[in-house]
Amino acid sequence: MVKTLFNEGFHVADSFSPEERLVLACDDSLNFAKELPANFFSLIVTSPPYNIGKEYEERLSLEQYLAAQKPLLAELVRVLKVDGSICWQVGNYVEDGEIFPLDIYYYGIFKALGLQLRNRIIWHFEHGLHCSQRFSGRYETILWFTKTDDYQFQLDPVRVPAKYPGKLHFKGEKRGLPSGNPLGKNPSDVWTIVADDWERAVWKIPNVKANHPEKTEHPCQFPVELVERCVLALTRKDQWVYDPYCGVGSTLIAAAKHGRKAVGCDRAHEYLDAARERIQRFGEGTLRLRPLGKPVHTPTGKEKVAQRPAAWDKETTLL
Repeated sequence: MVKTLFNEGFHVADSFSPEERLVLACDDSLNFAKELPANFFSLIVTSPPYNIGKEYEERLSLEQYLAAQKPLLAELVRVLKVDGSICWQVGNYVEDGEIFPLDIYYYGIFKALGLQLRNRIIWHFEHGLHCSQRFSGRYETILWFTKTDDYQFQLDPVRVPAKYPGKLHFKGEKRGLPSGNPLGKNPSDVWTIVADDWERAVWKIPNVKANHPEKTEHPCQFPVELVERCVLALTRKDQWVYDPYCGVGSTLIAAAKHGRKAVGCDRAHEYLDAARERIQRFGEGTLRLRPLGKPVHTPTGKEKVAQRPAAWDKETTLL
């Protein structure tokens, strides 16, 4: 008997069955996907390897990398429900200092598989690797594709605070009445955390670095908060979410947090061990997560780390 998600702890299966609620499988993503049922998942959300030489990937030429991804993408379309969505989060491939935006290359592959792009979302973060020969990269993209025009989309769970909630209709039969929605406004393709940034075309969610409460040993960890927004908008309770590159389990945690079922696959035993531990701690209420919608910290200027070092002024004087 499968345990419930809450109050009785978590049961995490190591092989797929429609009777389970959470599944973590150690397998090659393509081999595993081939065994999954067709027209089954309401949401597929992941951040695939970027082919930049991380410890969990073999670096290939850009053409080889994309060719290797095509069979998996075909399987993902097969297992996606007719009204389902794919959220594909990627960054850049870099070769000899030249940038190749992966979302541009993936777009053509998804289109050839019959999918339709609903949004190209910019995920902006404040911290990352500093570059010296180009501007430092501080964003990645999420491509939201659907299989048909008849797709799920729940606006209310992801509405954002209105900038001017007191705005009124100025003409017509509704003149003088509030023109907005009491639950908040439609964020369009703008999802941010800081209230002042609602009008920017970015989702301002911190990436998982050393001081992030969710940090594990994974070098490119997916923030739970980022997945939550996709889960809330594109699925309903008890529907299935699938992450073919699940790493340390952020997608499964986001799904479980909101009463969805989830499947994750990864070929790295150490990441799956970390995922199981995180899921268990979440079930116990001891896992540290960044709250959905928490404002990004802005330094006041009084913190020592936010002040200009005196040594810089001395160096400037010597020059």
